[in-house]
Amino acid sequence: MRVGVLTGGGDCPGLNAVIRGIVRKGVQEYGYDFTGFRDGWRGPLEGDAVRLDIPAVRGILPRGGTIIGSSRTNPLKVENGIRRIKENLAKMEVDALIAIGGEDTLGVAARLTDEYGVPVVGVPKTIDNDLSATDYTFGFDTAVGIATEAIDRLHTTAESHMRVLVCEVMGRHAGWIALHSGLAGGANVILIPEQRFDVDQVCAWVTSRFKASYAPIVVVAEGAMPKDGDMVLKDGSLDSFGHVRLSGVGEWLSKEIERRTGKEARTTVLGHVQRGGTPSAFDRWLATRFGLHAIEAVRDGDFGKMVALQGTDIVRVPIAEATARLKTVDPRLYAEVGVFFG
Repeated sequence: MRVGVLTGGGDCPGLNAVIRGIVRKGVQEYGYDFTGFRDGWRGPLEGDAVRLDIPAVRGILPRGGTIIGSSRTNPLKVENGIRRIKENLAKMEVDALIAIGGEDTLGVAARLTDEYGVPVVGVPKTIDNDLSATDYTFGFDTAVGIATEAIDRLHTTAESHMRVLVCEVMGRHAGWIALHSGLAGGANVILIPEQRFDVDQVCAWVTSRFKASYAPIVVVAEGAMPKDGDMVLKDGSLDSFGHVRLSGVGEWLSKEIERRTGKEARTTVLGHVQRGGTPSAFDRWLATRFGLHAIEAVRDGDFGKMVALQGTDIVRVPIAEATARLKTVDPRLYAEVGVFFG
């Protein structure tokens, strides 16, 4: 049996660990051959692939990124995209696909299986941790660790200059990175997409912090929105899945804070540094387990399923169910951290 593997969407710490787990178990226990499709869905669209064997995955466990590349290619938006994928899979004698990705990549995977009969197993990947049906996605823990370390560093420079420092983190429409890193890093204000924020209230918290002779740290998710206004964007460009490019709210907020309070404010946008570099121990552990269970699902012919973490168990859930809605921050969870604001 020959199994294709692809990594779609944004890169993420732990992708190589998944690939390694899939190949090691698939070769050693089942005698499968593996084809790695380059750059997400572009690979099967264009027939661009490399062989994956045990020597190819040796030493990649601690490496960030993905050895087979990634992209935001959407084959559903390409003329004859599905036909081209099916023809290339047949030509390359690929019997099944393992798609490693987030909401968009797995959304394509669900339609390929359910509507077009392509045998696909999904693996959840996103630093945003916004896929329902799984407690955690790999990459999230690493991103939170990087953001927390950045916030720790910002505290020292904020105190040295007694200025407001606004730290913008990723997350798109879910505030998990902001919430976890903000709480772990001792931020004085945490703003998430799930709860529109009042700029006057943010300024009141900032002022309160200065009265206590401390410099405030504000952590804001890139998708957070003010109560009286729309999402702040750098530009209105869209990717192939129709998503607008986020970022800009941190800079906008720092200017508002400075204008309304008279206090000097600066912005740090962590951006892609959150998704780069060496994966954490937890992400290596989770990604490896996902890979091992994904190839088991292929062996069982259990297609149209995604492997997921529930408690400490790896289970299989329908991909369509896992991508039907975003997993967002519960208002009660956000309310818990409010005691630290101001």
